[in-house]
Amino acid sequence: MIGGLYAITPECADTESLVEQVRQALSGGAHLVQYRNKGGDVGLRHEQASELLALCKQFHVPLIINDDIRLSDLTGADGVHLGKDDGSVREARLILGPDKIIGVSCYNDLQRALDAEAHGANYVAFGSFFPSSTKSDVVTAPLTLLHEAKRVLNIPLVSIGGITADNVTPLIEAGTDAVAVISALFDSEDIVRAASRFAVLFEKSNHHTLH
Repeated sequence: MIGGLYAITPECADTESLVEQVRQALSGGAHLVQYRNKGGDVGLRHEQASELLALCKQFHVPLIINDDIRLSDLTGADGVHLGKDDGSVREARLILGPDKIIGVSCYNDLQRALDAEAHGANYVAFGSFFPSSTKSDVVTAPLTLLHEAKRVLNIPLVSIGGITADNVTPLIEAGTDAVAVISALFDSEDIVRAASRFAVLFEKSNHHTLH
């Protein structure tokens, strides 16, 4: 189930520290974890992904690998997230098999999302909806894109980019199924509390939807 808080890991060379931070995010209610490390060497990335996978299994939460189909395959992770230059959904599906989760960054491009769904993606991500402290050269996406995407897509929508517990509610109301968060989670002094704030906001939204 793709929904709620989608925790994206910060860059961290200390595996023990990284695993502890992610443990706190999971304890607070993160529903998915994406391992993102752009700068680490192959050995470190394999070690960290493997450790995080073992942790995520304890919480029954999927671990998605950012960008790297091969690392996802080698570690037996639950899936991969593909950006514009990271290979195709078709290639990922061939390598990872029919049961793995494949997500695709679609920025502000609804046609890219439609194509990703047609090729078998399990979810698509849109953004950046707010200024991001992680990326400076981001494409911006309007809130109306979520409304439009909700009408034409049949797979979950993930929102990304500068999202905090204070600005997430309009995204939830517009139909996002999950929010991908790095800074507002892992830069927090209390990661468990930060994660639980997101979890509560999604629960409130679901409660209103059901009643």
